[in-house]
Amino acid sequence: MRLIDRYILLQTAKPLGISLILVLAALILERILRLFDLLAQQGKEFGQIFNMAANLVPHYLGLALPAAFFISIFLVAARFSEDNELDVLRGCGLSIRRFSRPLLGLAVLLALFSITLYGYVQPYSRYAYRAILYAATSAAWDASVTTGTFIEAGDGYTVHADRWDSTGTWLEHVFVHQTEPGGTEVTTTARRGVLQRSPDGQHIALTLQDAVQIRTPPGGSGAVLAFENLQVGRPFSQNIPSFRDRGDNERELTMDELRSEWRNPASPVPHSRLRSEFDARLVRAASILFLPMLAVPMGMAAKRNFRWQGIAVAAVILLLYHHTIQFGESLADLGRVNPLLGLWLPFAIFASGCLGLHFTAERRPGTDPFGAAFAAVDAAARWIGQVVPRWRPRP
Repeated sequence: MRLIDRYILLQTAKPLGISLILVLAALILERILRLFDLLAQQGKEFGQIFNMAANLVPHYLGLALPAAFFISIFLVAARFSEDNELDVLRGCGLSIRRFSRPLLGLAVLLALFSITLYGYVQPYSRYAYRAILYAATSAAWDASVTTGTFIEAGDGYTVHADRWDSTGTWLEHVFVHQTEPGGTEVTTTARRGVLQRSPDGQHIALTLQDAVQIRTPPGGSGAVLAFENLQVGRPFSQNIPSFRDRGDNERELTMDELRSEWRNPASPVPHSRLRSEFDARLVRAASILFLPMLAVPMGMAAKRNFRWQGIAVAAVILLLYHHTIQFGESLADLGRVNPLLGLWLPFAIFASGCLGLHFTAERRPGTDPFGAAFAAVDAAARWIGQVVPRWRPRP
């Protein structure tokens, strides 16, 4: 590797690392907040959230890696063009193709890494995430009550208490709602309640004092009953069924397993879904190879005046391509289109466009195919700034 190659790669490594960390952190934090909300609504413990988040890292890494790679190349190309380093390199006899060579080599390494990530790491991490989520959300009620929170106790029971003691055994102002298998809704309120765990620790019973119960059958009139002492329903079992085996979903299969399954006539997963999943992973990994051919011409055209406009246009292009691949994969899953048409055709169009832009920048350096798009985005931003009133603090 020549000195110029090492220099280009070192200049790319810093923005690549920063972009990857920021995008990955944003995606994982958003999912962690959703998991906190999900478990809080069901009254479950939060101890497994970070284990679930750790198993989501390969999934979000696959989403963040292409975006971070493109942004890093775009910023490096824009800085080289802005500081006239690219002109100096070309004056020394190094073409745009030669400038892009170490970036294309890095793209090959990242594409191979993506094949491993999509094909062999994500299936296992996705299954582990679903298994932990199942254990966290399906776990039986452990007799813990949080003040002012509606607890999903299982078997159609919802429990609420205004106050409870430090041990969580004695409750005050208790509300219990139950939906029976026949559709009858049973609502019970009580002044006090006692939570008792069986000696073997496998069952929990809720005994209410001074209780009033309303039974409302479907399509009928309700009945009101009063009790001095009432044990609601049956004890709650702590035992939950084990999670299913890996492989019931095509996204949990490795590349080798996908190939063997679509050749198996007795496979529980439809052949169309297996084939579309296999091709979609290849398309996403192969797309990384062409990102430098798109990012270098865009970075050369952006320079200082259109830096953020270039990122906005690039975001639109990549999002359109990403959603096109997703739409084609969905149609291929249903068997309505062949993966060659739904997945490989958009990839071929994207790759041809990237190659065309790269060769244009190589043969006609003064050509700016993105200038009009950058100017349009800048004009739209200025118009919005004039139309939308700015907020001014009152004196």
